[in-house]
Amino acid sequence: MYKDKKVVFSGIQPSGQLTIGNYLGALKNFKEFSEEYRCYYCVVDEHAITVRQNPAELRRRTYETLALYIAAGLDPEKNVLFVQSHVPGHAELGWILDCYTMFGELSRMTQFKDKSRKNADNINAGLFTYPALMAADILLYQTEMVPVGHDQKQHLELARDVAERFNQIYGDTFIVPEPFINKTPAARIMSLAEPTKKMSKSDENENATVRILDERDVIIKKFKRAVTDSETEICAREGKDGIINLMSIYGAFTGKTFEEIEREFAGRGYGDFKLAVGEACADALAPVQAEFKRLMQDKKYLEEIMLKGAMEAHHDSLRTMSKVRRKIGFTEKPRF
Repeated sequence: MYKDKKVVFSGIQPSGQLTIGNYLGALKNFKEFSEEYRCYYCVVDEHAITVRQNPAELRRRTYETLALYIAAGLDPEKNVLFVQSHVPGHAELGWILDCYTMFGELSRMTQFKDKSRKNADNINAGLFTYPALMAADILLYQTEMVPVGHDQKQHLELARDVAERFNQIYGDTFIVPEPFINKTPAARIMSLAEPTKKMSKSDENENATVRILDERDVIIKKFKRAVTDSETEICAREGKDGIINLMSIYGAFTGKTFEEIEREFAGRGYGDFKLAVGEACADALAPVQAEFKRLMQDKKYLEEIMLKGAMEAHHDSLRTMSKVRRKIGFTEKPRF
């Protein structure tokens, strides 16, 4: 769509408070794509409603997620920052792709199984079909690269399958996207309470998760309580999942390798190390938090960014939607 730049797309749900896992694995790295790629970063509020949301909280968190995008370093002049529900092409293409996504494919999605267990009283059709909407999010902008974590790879594979199926039926329509998988230790930050489980913003155990907007003393207290092991040596070896997780976090915030961390803390105890990790985390997040607070006090500015991003994204989506509608046999839309 942009001849001089390849396209990157990513989205974050405005549900729950984002964690340092979201920051280190995604947000912190997004700005690195801005110079080389045409980047679309979306607040995916339509995905959020597959689980019941408090309307006022959803609206607030939509603003907060957009503000965090900017506070984390995404320049609205170099990236398209927008809200999913503000661009009608997402829902329209989502429905069309529902009709090209197989029931068996959706039933095999592991996140559907997980969310069904957690929301047994609300296993709705959207929860089942939202991978088709996710495919629409990506394919709508002729995306060439999608930054994904290991837990999202299955969704991107489905998007690729749907794109290839549609192209086989109707000819070349969609670019088939490739994954960008961050392979650094920071790409997979684990729970502080259960270091074999990924840190999650929906974890009910407050001590398991460090949130981007946690206050400094809260951050340090959570790291002091982090689960480790009965040994005392700070090193990366089998059986030391808690320490390896803390080393990954410390390394991500300081730029130090595991070898450098081991030398720095040789002969020192877990207490010293946990405090150092907490302080490094709090120090790194302080400017992000300050900019976030400033942005949240300027709602008008955030709404201007929403409008600008929605206009750009909508304009860019029309080319794909016109092609798709024509190929499947829809008549041309009347102009109102």
